Amino acid sequence: MRVLVTGAGSGIGLGLAAHFAEHGHAVWLTDLARGDVDQAAAQLRTQGRTAHAVELDVTCADSIRVAVEALGDAGVDLLINNAGLQHVAPLEEFPPERWAMLVAVMLTGPALLSRAVLPGMRRRGYGRIVNVGSIHSLVASPYKSAYVAAKHGLVGLTKTLAVESADVDVTVNTICPAYVRTPLVDAQIAAQAETHGIAEAQVIDEIMLKPMPKHAFVGIDELGALVEFLASDAARNITGQAIAVDGGWTAQ
Repeated sequence: MRVLVTGAGSGIGLGLAAHFAEHGHAVWLTDLARGDVDQAAAQLRTQGRTAHAVELDVTCADSIRVAVEALGDAGVDLLINNAGLQHVAPLEEFPPERWAMLVAVMLTGPALLSRAVLPGMRRRGYGRIVNVGSIHSLVASPYKSAYVAAKHGLVGLTKTLAVESADVDVTVNTICPAYVRTPLVDAQIAAQAETHGIAEAQVIDEIMLKPMPKHAFVGIDELGALVEFLASDAARNITGQAIAVDGGWTAQ
């Protein structure tokens, strides 16, 4: 399988790229920071994996076109739309340009990438698109208005594309993990501590993990296994879904 992962320079994206590379798939790691994916892909190749690095700005249609064309006629079998960023602030203090950037990266970007790879998937009669959403695709938290809006919108995009591609063996799903301990989450911990005026340990216990009955961060291994299943033939009728990996958060 040929796998393209956005935001693969670190965190969930890097973890998912490594998972698929280690399971014998050819992986294209993409990120706005070329140096990060160059290093990550090189490390995977030293382990005998098939990994390529591509600089990609998911908000730029030209950058997407160049990246997809670089994969050649064989195209993409599995697109993992993972690139993301965060900004924590009350709406009345939220910089409009920052709002626009979050939506561009986490909603418009997946739409543009899906638009670019779907024709090839149709020609080949097979394709999988997995969007990396968030628990905030399903619920809200204060001070994250742009992130929550973009991740909710991603679920709507997923449903629409699933219906549009239902006539071929293409599925589109969103996974919705609660907090995964990544550099992005570490930055959120610091930002939330400052915003709420509390210690970072309190942010972890009282804001992040408190809503989860299992009271534990989600592991990259869990997400890798889930995406691998969604990419399999056994999941060919699972499409248009928002799948929570939330330690029971939304069961309450």
